[in-house]
Amino acid sequence: METPLHFQLNLQAEKWARTFFGISVALLTVCIFVCARRLEMAVQTKALVSARWLADAIKANRIGPNLRVLDSSWYLPKLLRNAKKDFKQRHIPGALFFDIDHCSDRNTPLDHMLPPARRLTEYVGELGIGNNTHVIVYDASAYGAFSAPRVWWMFRVFGHDSVSVLDGGLKKWLSEGHFVTDEKSKAEPTEFRATLNRSWVKTYEDMLKNIDTKEFQVVDARPAGRFLGVDPEPRDNTEPGHIPGSISMPFTSFLGPSGELLSPDQLKELFRQAGVDLGRPICVTCGSGVTACHVALAAHRCGHPGVAVYDGAWSEWYTRAAPENVISKGRGKHR
Repeated sequence: METPLHFQLNLQAEKWARTFFGISVALLTVCIFVCARRLEMAVQTKALVSARWLADAIKANRIGPNLRVLDSSWYLPKLLRNAKKDFKQRHIPGALFFDIDHCSDRNTPLDHMLPPARRLTEYVGELGIGNNTHVIVYDASAYGAFSAPRVWWMFRVFGHDSVSVLDGGLKKWLSEGHFVTDEKSKAEPTEFRATLNRSWVKTYEDMLKNIDTKEFQVVDARPAGRFLGVDPEPRDNTEPGHIPGSISMPFTSFLGPSGELLSPDQLKELFRQAGVDLGRPICVTCGSGVTACHVALAAHRCGHPGVAVYDGAWSEWYTRAAPENVISKGRGKHR
């Protein structure tokens, strides 16, 4: 018996529909994968911008409400170097100064602790930074980076992910022959909203509890000598040493000769050699919570979702900890 023509056409149409649907699903899957991969790459590369990228942005007159450059230089007091004075004499064109001592919690004797959200909101808004602003941070350290990662982390811990570190800092900027100026820039104040991610901030009590629970790994970014207790601390009335169970990863180990951050593969190898598991929670520390953020930046570049900072750092730990919790090959702490 012969099949009616319209029935044959319906069967053929159904086959075409199934084929088309199958191809569509396959294409959609590929598109989702590619987009996810691009998003992942964007997240990983956004943490850094090159000197060339910033120079091109400045030439294109992009500095303004959508793009701000911050000089976040800070130096240990014993160096007797005034970061703000240096900034007034020489800085990247269009840059504004971010003072980590001024934008801090003024109700604690500890140095540059995170400010309350309201304080940060006011300070950042006065710099012309809104929630849609891409912020570039750098410092003038001879290392290529010293305090800039701290400000990068500060923005992120308060919910602003659109922030990047100038790779190599002013050191790399100058080595490439880019222009600097003493001209003062102004920004129109705007509204900035901040929400603190408390899970990224550890307290003394958190650190003390972790000695027993080992819920997170502790990485110390100070020079090895200070970590071991054989080289002096730069602050008065504080002896060197380290928190029990912590791991030493000096911040300078993450930087190449040019001051630029090492590649993700190189960083992963550093973490592996140090015995740090990037698949587990990490908390970082240093002398006062500044160079600790180099570890946070490096881990971020390796794909770690979020590193916590012990904000009180060694300055607080040495003051409050019992002598048996100050591990040192030197004097240590005595009752």
